[in-house]
Amino acid sequence: MSQNISPAELLAALVPVLGRWCDGWYVFGAQAVVIWGRPRLTADVDVTIRLRPEDIASFCGDMTQHGFLLRVEDPDFVARTRVLPFLHAPTQLPLDIVLAGPGIEETFIQRAIPVDIEHVPVQVASPEDLIVMKVLAARPKDIEDVRTVIKEQLTKLDIQYVRNTLGMLEDALGQSDLTPLFESELAAVRGRRR
Repeated sequence: MSQNISPAELLAALVPVLGRWCDGWYVFGAQAVVIWGRPRLTADVDVTIRLRPEDIASFCGDMTQHGFLLRVEDPDFVARTRVLPFLHAPTQLPLDIVLAGPGIEETFIQRAIPVDIEHVPVQVASPEDLIVMKVLAARPKDIEDVRTVIKEQLTKLDIQYVRNTLGMLEDALGQSDLTPLFESELAAVRGRRR
């Protein structure tokens, strides 16, 4: 599979299905980094949805009718991970749909920003929320993505929102490493700009 395939065809097939089944949704992950940061090779699409009603079987049936094939059909996997892993048959691009839970994902849905991707209107996680997600994941590629988004969006970022959200998550998770990680990346980007 070529990694140069655009996600626009997948998104054009997905958006009408989400319109029928979701109260809100947003693209996150690598595709959001491409929008808020800089282009990078990626061959997958990640979307969080608020399903209404939570009728997963019927939703998956509608997805199948529109070219999306479940890669894992184990109900225990879905219950445990809240992820529906699909493959868009026409493009062969993987699509992971995360079922939003109450809390922070609700906020991310409310803050999603409409973006046009090759004439397809989609909701994309805000740059600030994307940074929060990537700091939480904290894998090396996620930290690189944090740096990229900060660098490209620095003058537009609501830095205090990021700090407040990370602080709230630290309290909820009993961690103390999220805000320092963000501050370190922010300082590194600001240092390079001088």
